[in-house]
Amino acid sequence: MSARDVALNVLTDVEASGSYSNLQLNQALIQAGLERADAGLTTEIVYGTISHLNTIDYFLGRFVAKGMHKLQPWVRSLLRLSFYQIYYLDRIPPHAAVNEAVNIAKRRGHQGISGMVNGVLRNVLRQLDELVIPDNLSAVQRISLQYSHPEWLVERWVQQFGEDVTEQICMSNNEPPAVSVRVNTNKTTREQMLKTLNDTGYYAQPSTIAPDGILVGGSGNMALTDWYRDGMLSIQDESSMLVAEAVQPEPGMSVLDCCAAPGGKTAHIAEKMHNQGHIIANDIHEHKRKLIDDQAQRLHLSVIDTAVGDAMALPERYEAASFDRILLDAPCSGLGVIRRKPDLKWNKSASDIKEIAALQRRLLERVASLLKPGGILVYSTCTIEQSENEDVVRSFVDTHPQFEPIVVPLFADKLAHATASEKAALGVQILPQDYHSDGFYIAALRLKA
Repeated sequence: MSARDVALNVLTDVEASGSYSNLQLNQALIQAGLERADAGLTTEIVYGTISHLNTIDYFLGRFVAKGMHKLQPWVRSLLRLSFYQIYYLDRIPPHAAVNEAVNIAKRRGHQGISGMVNGVLRNVLRQLDELVIPDNLSAVQRISLQYSHPEWLVERWVQQFGEDVTEQICMSNNEPPAVSVRVNTNKTTREQMLKTLNDTGYYAQPSTIAPDGILVGGSGNMALTDWYRDGMLSIQDESSMLVAEAVQPEPGMSVLDCCAAPGGKTAHIAEKMHNQGHIIANDIHEHKRKLIDDQAQRLHLSVIDTAVGDAMALPERYEAASFDRILLDAPCSGLGVIRRKPDLKWNKSASDIKEIAALQRRLLERVASLLKPGGILVYSTCTIEQSENEDVVRSFVDTHPQFEPIVVPLFADKLAHATASEKAALGVQILPQDYHSDGFYIAALRLKA
């Protein structure tokens, strides 16, 4: 199978099943056994096509007489991925993309389908210079089409952040994600790991926001390296690394991670505790227990005990005031990680956000009773939605005056140069364009002694 054949299968399966593109793509690449360059092309086509989906359909709609929605799913996906190559990729000759699409259509369909695909794509080539976003659109419509995000989401963000910031968010969401790794400081230092990576031919530089983080350019899959297998490093986004910093764990503490899988933040906390103390890593899904256990084993961390169950039931399983630190990395809409999972923006709705915000409030209310006086509770999400972030924490603090918001030392410099409204905010909201990392929200609360 060619790179485009594999991409077509993934795109068709993702649309049919609603499953995550990254999971479908990884499975398809393993089965196909493509060469590295072809695997890279498949990945580029899949993520690029999904990222720019509504813009692609907007332009293709001009050339498909009966409408995109009436096409067979695989034909629709074939036209989309071919348009993506023609319109967005400079390094692929447009006629090569058309010829490959026609050949795939001949193999999978019949002469009528291949003729239609050929006609549509050659019309696209002839009118390529005319395919521009109209000038007479509203700000929401323009941003939605130019950066390919659903209108309801763009409108929501414009209300929260304003037009300029929303445009930056959407633009940033279409950038390829950086490769970042977290150094296991129990085994080495960041300086030594940087030297080792650069001496071995990688382009590595220290993260500017995460003390244990390293950005690795042109790295390929870091999970296939000896350093990963030997527990010297983990793959984690820079923003995600800041959560353990906010927890401020110390050796010998008792820590509860309420929604722990796949275990990256749990392991980071254990590393910062120098593998001394006790961490309960809870998750609702039994099948994810192994993910946490595997992380702990690979990193040689013995202080992590995994537990399976609904976080809402944690107060029934543990005594009140049992933990020095609690992390509630709450289930969320995930709208801060769109650049890693572009299908998220097409699969979410405003009602999803409302439902999950209600769950987050209940979870925070439930687990707070397990914190010792003087302890710290950290609430975090990988979304940029205010209703899932500051609104949840503010509602909790307003009804629980015994909890006081605290400034995490790592964020002190950021707040020193903040605007008055930013200083008045609860927690820190990281937007995707701020550091070209994931969108994240982190708030730390101390229970008054």
